Order: sequence, then C-alpha cells, then structure tokens
Amino acid sequence: MASLNNEPPPLGEIDLSQLERSLRKPRTLLSVFLSLFTTVLTFAALVPLFSVVFMLFYRGASKLTLSNFYQLPPTAFEDGGGFGNALVGTVIMVVIAAAISVPFGILASIFLAELGSESRTASVVRFCAKVLSGFPSILAGVFAYGAVVLATGGFSAYAGGVALSILMLPVVMLTAEEAIRMVPSKMKEASFGMGATQTQTLWYVTLPTALPGIITGVMLAVARAAGETAPLLFTALFSNYWSMTSWSPTSIELNEPTASMAVLIYNFSSSFVDNQKEMAWSASLVLVLVVLVTNLIGKSLSSSGPKR
Repeated sequence: MASLNNEPPPLGEIDLSQLERSLRKPRTLLSVFLSLFTTVLTFAALVPLFSVVFMLFYRGASKLTLSNFYQLPPTAFEDGGGFGNALVGTVIMVVIAAAISVPFGILASIFLAELGSESRTASVVRFCAKVLSGFPSILAGVFAYGAVVLATGGFSAYAGGVALSILMLPVVMLTAEEAIRMVPSKMKEASFGMGATQTQTLWYVTLPTALPGIITGVMLAVARAAGETAPLLFTALFSNYWSMTSWSPTSIELNEPTASMAVLIYNFSSSFVDNQKEMAWSASLVLVLVVLVTNLIGKSLSSSGPKR
C-alpha cells in the first residue's frame, strides 16, 4: 500500500493551467527578460572580436600579395617587400620548441595519468604545470636570455625555441594527461587480460587511443607559441635576412638572430614609413589566419578523440 500511496496522481487530476506559458506571469516575464539580456550581452562581447577581425581583413588583405611570402622585409625607403624570412623563422623556432616540449610533455602526462597519478610528486607537478600555464611570456624570455643567450654569447633561434618551449610545455602536458585519462578502462583491462604488460598496454593501446587528444594539445601549444612576441625580443631578436641560404636543412643558421612574424609586426607597427605599416597589417592577417587554422585543426582532432 505504501508504494500505491507514493504513485503520482492521474493525469486528469493535474492542473495543466499551471504549466501554461503566459507573458502575464512574472516568472515568464523574468525568463524572457533574462534570455534577451543574455543575448544582448553575448553580441556586445562579440563586437570587439569581429571589429578586430574586420580591421585585419580591411587593412591587411588589400596589400597582401604572393610576393609577400618570399621577399625580405622592406627598408625605410623601399617599396614592396615581404615577410618571407619572418615566416620561415617562426616555423623554425616553433619546430625547435615543439621538439623540446612535446616529448617531455607527453612523458610527464603519462606519469601524471598512469604511473603515479595519486602520488605527492604528481600533485606537485600538476600544480606547477597549471601555474606555468598562466606564466607571463616575458618571464620565459628573460629566463631563456639568462640560460641560453648569455651562455652562448648571442641571440639565436635556439634561444627563441627554448623560450617558446617553456610556454608550450604546460599546454601539452595538461591536455595530454586529460586525453590519456579519457581512454576507457575496459580497453586497458582487456589488454591486461590478454597478458600484455603495463608498458605494452601503454604503447599499443593507451597512446594510440589518446593520440587525437594529444595532437590537439600540441596544436594548441603551437598556436600559442606562434603568436608570442616578448620572449623572442629577449632571445631571437630580429633579422632582415633569411635563416637559410638554400632549401637544404643543413643550410639553416640557428646560431644567428632570427626573424619572426610577431617581432616583425611589433617593429613595423611603430614605423613612420607607410609601406612598413601596411606590411605589419598584412603580416598580422597572415599570423591570425595561421593561429585560427591551427586551432580549428586541434578542435577537429579533439572531437574525434575517445569519449567516456
């Protein structure tokens, strides 16, 4: 009888008029007002973003030509020119940073997610990674300046890569850890049930399954590093020449000051020459598009990762 008393009343005994949506009721008016208020604030927040994008396309696309991608930056009294060496220099330093941060970040994420997830060391490392993710980029440049530039005696692409790797490392580490944690435990248990060791399970099951999420973290880290300016001012400085004398990888000069897109924009945006200012707008548009495409690739890869 107790279960019968707890049953809901029949449909005919429910007052459906209480569920009607009417603008005369205060709760409905409040709901509509809050919905409209949230919509207005959302569009208001998007205005600065779209205004910046519009200005970049308006000012940058008009002067963007194919020659910008393979010519050197113009001097003060020179027409034309481009930012080809800055684009190549950015790629070189991001590759160096990825070569440093990705292996260490993935190894650290394996420890945090699989080997010592509940240990005190893991808690300290995870806390430090979260603090480092909000680390001011200029301090990374100061550290690389003292650790690499002063030690080697000059600005270089190596120093720029070290500074960018400090900024990339926490992004790779935390994203890869989350991707590894998202791997279903049933897959690991099935691997152990077939007689595989922990190393074999990690290498053949966990990492391949978490690979889309790991690549997502790498792409997000690359997008952040590509747009940094302050660390490169302390480490790579700038150069008006190519970092490579030929298409051979052995011809790349890594021990010399290296140009980058972010520093070129910083230098040319404050120039008194109109041609250099226009070049800064075009370079800004290209850099924003590179970062946007990188983030979109990372987003698409994250959607194909493992789901709990």
